[in-house]
Amino acid sequence: MNPYQICFSRLNRAALIPFFVIGDPSYDVSLQLVKAAVDAGADILELGIPFSDPVADGPTIQKADLRALKAGITPAKALQFIREITAYKPIPIGLLVYYNLLVQYGTERFLQDFKKAGGTSVLVADLSIDDAEEIALPAKNAGLETVFMATPNTPDERLRRIAEKTTGFIYTVSLLGTTGEREALSNAVRPLVARLKRLTDKPVCVGFGISTPQHACEVARAGADGVIIGSRIVKFIEETPDNPDKMQENIRRFLLEVRTALPSKSPKGTSNS
Repeated sequence: MNPYQICFSRLNRAALIPFFVIGDPSYDVSLQLVKAAVDAGADILELGIPFSDPVADGPTIQKADLRALKAGITPAKALQFIREITAYKPIPIGLLVYYNLLVQYGTERFLQDFKKAGGTSVLVADLSIDDAEEIALPAKNAGLETVFMATPNTPDERLRRIAEKTTGFIYTVSLLGTTGEREALSNAVRPLVARLKRLTDKPVCVGFGISTPQHACEVARAGADGVIIGSRIVKFIEETPDNPDKMQENIRRFLLEVRTALPSKSPKGTSNS
């Protein structure tokens, strides 16, 4: 089994998956924040390499990318960051990256270096399933899992293709649009998760717009195998720019609240309240 299969199989609830932009607001502070998330019970980490034009992301994560770039984060420094995290505690790490960064570094070389650093999977945010082979074979050769995105308006035929090319988990986008906090959870989540569960047995993890413990609970009850939370976590960094201790405490407390809110699963895999 790959690290994700091991993780999902041992949990009796949805996996808690926080997202961070590597190096936001600085390398050292970011390292402490991610370690705090691991200590607070994160089951999987989703980490992003900062990019100047993150088209899949909303204003909160765009600003985080700019802060990290200003702090001097490069793909090479991001790999060093990942090495430090996995040395701190072995944990599955999914990487969100934009294709241009891979090409500049050298796709095959980057994926091999990411695997050596302790990485688990790669998601290229601006690569469609039509171009999956650009990443699928190099990832396989490097010993990495692949993650592809599914959205509420993706037809079943494409969902099947996404599932076929996915070896890690399907990153299920809960809404139409970019990342960002939302007051209410999209009503597209439950039907999309249900469609995917009918079409594939690949793990389904839901992200975009999950901003509260209650949102995470609803996603888990919809049948998701994992809950990905990004913008709400990144917002804690934005809100207290000169107080790393406060950032760390807010993130730690929030993740503990989310983890507590996640319902347990019955033996058949359905969530109980």
